[in-house]
Amino acid sequence: MSFSSKTKNELARRTSDSKCCQLAELSALVRVSGTIQLVGLGKTNLFITTENPAIARLIFVLFKRSMKVHTVIDVVKNTVLRKNNSYQIKITDATEILKRLEIMIMDDDSLIINNGLPRKLIEDECCKRAYIRGTFLGGGSLSDPEKSYHMELITHHEDYANELSELINTYDLNSRVISRKKNFIIYLKEGDQIVDLLNVIGAHTALLSFENTRIVKSVRNKVNRLVNCETANLTKMVDAAVKQKQYIEIIEKYDGLESLPDNLREIAMIRLSNTDVSLKDLGELLSPPIGKSGVNHRLRKIEKIALDILEREDIHD
Repeated sequence: MSFSSKTKNELARRTSDSKCCQLAELSALVRVSGTIQLVGLGKTNLFITTENPAIARLIFVLFKRSMKVHTVIDVVKNTVLRKNNSYQIKITDATEILKRLEIMIMDDDSLIINNGLPRKLIEDECCKRAYIRGTFLGGGSLSDPEKSYHMELITHHEDYANELSELINTYDLNSRVISRKKNFIIYLKEGDQIVDLLNVIGAHTALLSFENTRIVKSVRNKVNRLVNCETANLTKMVDAAVKQKQYIEIIEKYDGLESLPDNLREIAMIRLSNTDVSLKDLGELLSPPIGKSGVNHRLRKIEKIALDILEREDIHD
C-alpha cells in the first residue's frame, strides 16, 4: 500500500463529532470526487466515486450523520488492466443537498455551480481543517518520503484552486497552483510544509512516519557525505605520498640521499618506509617528533630539490 493510501485510510477512520465539521468535510469530498447530472426541471443527480473503500464508508457515514441521508454504495468492478474496483454513491434529486453543501448556489433566480469555497461552512477554525482534510481525501496524493517530498490536491476549476490554496496558506504554508491538462493542482514540495499540513488535517500517524523517514534520510545522507569526504581525503593523502616517494627516488637515483641535509634525509627515509601514513603520523616517527606543518615544510624542500634535478638532467616529470 502506498504512503498516500495509508494516510487517507488513517484520515478516513476519524470522523468529527461536530455536525459543522462533518458538513465541511463532506462538502469538500463531494466537490472534489462528485459529478453532478442535470436531469431537467431543476433536478439533479449526484454521483460520488472513489477507489478507496474506507473513503466510501466515510462518505456514507457523513451523509447519514450530518444530513440524515441514507445512501447506498455500489461496487463497480474494473476489468481493464487489473485496476482496483470503484465505489460509487448515487443520490437522486440532490439539488437541496448540493445547496446545503454550498456546491450549488442561487444567482438571481438561477441555480449555478459555486466555483469558490463554501464560505458559510468554513467560518470556524475546526471546519477549515475538516474542509482541507476532505479535499485531500477526495483528490489528494502524497509521495513516499523515502523517494521525494511532494503533496498535491487536484481540482477542476482555477478560481476554486486559487481560493483553496489561499485557505491552506492561512496556516503559514506556501502552496502554489499549476495547471496540468484540464486540472488545476495545489502542491507543496518542502518536507517541513508537508508535515505542517499533515498536522492541520489531523494525519498524526502519517506525520510521525514522514518525520521518521526524514530523520533516517538525513542521517544517511550525513554519513554518506562524511564517508565521501574521508574517501576524498584518503585519496588525496595517498596521491601526495606517492608523489613524495617519486621525488625522493629521483634524488636517490641521481645524487643519492646522502646529499641531503640530515633533517631532509631523515624524513625521506621514513617516507620511503611509510608510504601509507599521514603527515601527522610521519612527524611522530621522527626523533624528535615534529608537527604536520614541519613535515610538510621538509617535504616541500625535497620536492624542490627533485624538480631542480629533473631540470638539470633535462628530464620531463
